[in-house]
Amino acid sequence: MDAPFPLWMVFPVIFASLYASHFSLLRLPYYWDEAGYYVPAAWDFFRTGSLIPSTTLSNAHPPLPSLYLALWWKLSGFVPEVTREAVLLIASFGLLAVWRLAHRLSGSGAVAFWTVLLTAVYPVWFAQSTLAQADIFAAAFSLWGLVYSLPDDRRPGLAALYFTAAVLAKETAIAIPVTLAAIAVIQAFRADTAGRTRLLKETAWLLSCALPLAGWYVWHYAKTGFAFGNPEFLRYNAQANFAPVRIVAAFGHRLLHLTAHMNMFVPTLLTVASLMLNPRLDREGREKPRIRNAALWRILVVVLANALLFSVLGGALLTRYLLAIYPLIILIAVSTFAHRVPYWPSLALLSAAAFISGLFINPPYRFAPEDNLEYARVIRLHMAGIAQLNKHFPGSTVLSAWPITDELSKPELGYVKAPYEVYRLDDFTEEQIEKASADPGGYSSALVFSTKYDPSSTLLTLGTRSQALDEQYFGLHHDLAPEAIALRLHGTMVWKREDHNQWIALLRFNRQFEASLQVLHPVRRAR
Repeated sequence: MDAPFPLWMVFPVIFASLYASHFSLLRLPYYWDEAGYYVPAAWDFFRTGSLIPSTTLSNAHPPLPSLYLALWWKLSGFVPEVTREAVLLIASFGLLAVWRLAHRLSGSGAVAFWTVLLTAVYPVWFAQSTLAQADIFAAAFSLWGLVYSLPDDRRPGLAALYFTAAVLAKETAIAIPVTLAAIAVIQAFRADTAGRTRLLKETAWLLSCALPLAGWYVWHYAKTGFAFGNPEFLRYNAQANFAPVRIVAAFGHRLLHLTAHMNMFVPTLLTVASLMLNPRLDREGREKPRIRNAALWRILVVVLANALLFSVLGGALLTRYLLAIYPLIILIAVSTFAHRVPYWPSLALLSAAAFISGLFINPPYRFAPEDNLEYARVIRLHMAGIAQLNKHFPGSTVLSAWPITDELSKPELGYVKAPYEVYRLDDFTEEQIEKASADPGGYSSALVFSTKYDPSSTLLTLGTRSQALDEQYFGLHHDLAPEAIALRLHGTMVWKREDHNQWIALLRFNRQFEASLQVLHPVRRAR
């Protein structure tokens, strides 16, 4: 077994590398769910000391991210750069866990190095490494919990400590310790008396992380009257998701997320090909070290449990929900390369090239911009549109949809210095635009944009049946083009910009002119 580098030497290298690679992203204002919930919740705690947010609806997410971000703002100031650097520290801590876990399971420093590198450049992990959302917190602490609960020399007390931090960052992180506890219970029935006692103690440690989470929900219920978030949040993310067809469809998506999304198909196919080769032998004729079967099976069960869980929970099929699982998939791939393929680093290098290209080149199917650097393009589009709004129609009441409605009405998000009055739509579908056209006096300008990423080519799809399911269960919709929106709202398009199949446009409305026409040529009432 390779002698490991001490963690205090590895962490600075990881953080410096992440900081350098994310430098151009650090000053971007907040995006999507970080702007919609996590930053406002932390900002409310920072200002008022209340763990129940007041500037956004409480989703009952545990408070650890809010506490952590508020601490950094107290020390360094409330600016996006401080927030993103604070999140980078958490992402680096998670990659340190990947290093430790890979080394403990494989016994190889080279396997650990490539596993960390591939995780760091995998587009979903890379993008989430500076976004102030709970998933990167939960992933980092969950991975440290796995460090002390997967190998043969398990330390369940220390694992429980990290899993407790994970569930206090995001409640769904409970899936991993519960899965490991279930495995321990099954093994206990097959063990002798001493082994059964040890495994049941391990189970108790693993399940202990549920106690502080339960305490948080009891306290939240006492403060708000609902335990698991506001009713609309609970309905969208849980109660409306139990249709069998939806669960099956979501599980299919989750399997694709874990094995193919953002060029993950490259290491996946290389792993399958590698399994067709015989194991490599050392000079003494023994097989090269690999992950032990006991740990490997635990990993596979954890992967399956999370895929199933997030086929039920979560109204949107966001890949960041699986953030703690991607390093495990990558570890299996790299370990398989090293165990079976001569000159195996070339396969790891090919996988790295695929991941890096996925950061900049969008896949030929619909995806969430926060899965790669597309999110930065969206932020810059929004900034450009708001700059045009400030130039042409300052102080107007602006028709738009979330997240721009929040970006315009909440200066703390970093887009405006003074709030705008906004007229809120859900999106820019035909139904929503018809709703707006019936209330022309409610707004005096409009900032419209693509709320979904639509690829220029639809060759790589799962067919019309899959699209229909996505529309029914997963919020897929199609925005009208800005020209069509302007026509239906009787407005004029002042400015428009497009970038990588995303667009934003500024519209104006001459209500005084329309009112004068109404006076000169009144509409005849039907008799």
